[in-house]
Amino acid sequence: MTIFINRTLNMKKIKAIGFDMDYTIVRYQSAEFEGFTHGQVLKKLVIEKNYPKQIEDLKFEFERVIQGLIIDKKRGFLLKVSRFGKVKSCMFGLEMLTFKEQQKIYGNRIIDLNDEWVQSLDTSFSISNGILFAQLVELKKQGVELPDYRILADDIKEILDLAHSDGTLKNEVRRDFDRYIIKDPQIAEALERLKSYGKKLLVITNSDYNYTKLLLDNTLTPFLKEHKCWSELFDIVITLSSKPRFFTQLGHFLEIDPITGQMSNMTGKIEKGIFQGGHAGKLQKDLGLEGDEILYLGDHIYGDVVSIKKTFNWRTALVLEPIHEEVMALTTGKPIQQKIDRLMKEKEELEAELNFLDLQKNEQNKKPERDKINHLFIEIEKINGEISLALNKHRELFNPYWGEMMRAGYEESRFADQVEKYACIYMARVSDLLNYSPKTYFRPHKRVLPHEVLIDQDS
Repeated sequence: MTIFINRTLNMKKIKAIGFDMDYTIVRYQSAEFEGFTHGQVLKKLVIEKNYPKQIEDLKFEFERVIQGLIIDKKRGFLLKVSRFGKVKSCMFGLEMLTFKEQQKIYGNRIIDLNDEWVQSLDTSFSISNGILFAQLVELKKQGVELPDYRILADDIKEILDLAHSDGTLKNEVRRDFDRYIIKDPQIAEALERLKSYGKKLLVITNSDYNYTKLLLDNTLTPFLKEHKCWSELFDIVITLSSKPRFFTQLGHFLEIDPITGQMSNMTGKIEKGIFQGGHAGKLQKDLGLEGDEILYLGDHIYGDVVSIKKTFNWRTALVLEPIHEEVMALTTGKPIQQKIDRLMKEKEELEAELNFLDLQKNEQNKKPERDKINHLFIEIEKINGEISLALNKHRELFNPYWGEMMRAGYEESRFADQVEKYACIYMARVSDLLNYSPKTYFRPHKRVLPHEVLIDQDS
């Protein structure tokens, strides 16, 4: 599939390429993994937080949440927000609010991502988080005794982190690997091609060494042709990196013995091997590279992309697997969108004619023909009906609750805005790099501004 370009990126100048592991060089069966996570977090909420046992009966509904949503912990809503911070869609429990209901609550309020009452759901790992919140809010609406919305959100996040760290989820992956993990030989092929062009390859993951070894042993090593093992392919592997702190705070490196898994203090230069912890500043210095000579690919818009741009000058790439389905839906819906655009243009021309008649009435004291005005209103109403039908047909191609991931109504979504601002390039899968030479000079298309659109139309 295509790589999408936000800003110029000359791969000839990139000397080291770092990768996150989960949902980047290792692909997950997202619905299966998040479904299992959902069930385990419910059980742990009952055991660890004394939630009512009836919550364990809640069923996993994968389509209830998409990446890029926001939890309003003060009011209990799931929100889809535009790039300008305006609420465009709103779910309370399992109910989507009407536009009027939404306006009563939020009006023209701007949602600030830095607000302590706001929680972003920006990765594939956060799907179950959002679904759990919506379902528990629904139970609370129905009278089940549950904590207030903020405690509810914080408890879910805490227990979700616990499930990731205490072995609950990782042990299940070990037990039934093929159910949760996708083995994609093209990723190994893409990595070996980059290596053959002299790029240093790095892994920087928040997963521990044992889990990293499990995943890479099964998803990379069997498909390598030029290397015996993933540890030979990568120059440096950093586990338990604690991103985004890896990019924002100083930390000590520990060296890991790949045979025993034992760790020892590392005080020398980070050149080759497997490590734990550390800090991006020392890594960059020891590599002897400038920030813009390093490209990092990850799936977390904040932990893997935004934090880098705010601290180091590394180039960034976002791996966004759901974009594949979004592009396929946009392709299917292109004729519908073209019809909507044509109808909107017709509607604007009719509205312009109405406005001109109004100007004549008010400024030239010229009384317009009533039949003509009525005809214009009838035509506009007719077009509105056609647009409404076409919009409904177009929406059916996307998530049934939230629509497109990268749009919030007619505007770009808040998530799309972050992708555009902080990711130099983005793609559905790491294997999409196979469609390009490692010497490619990625250049974005010229962005058309409103006044330029007008000139194009006139010509």
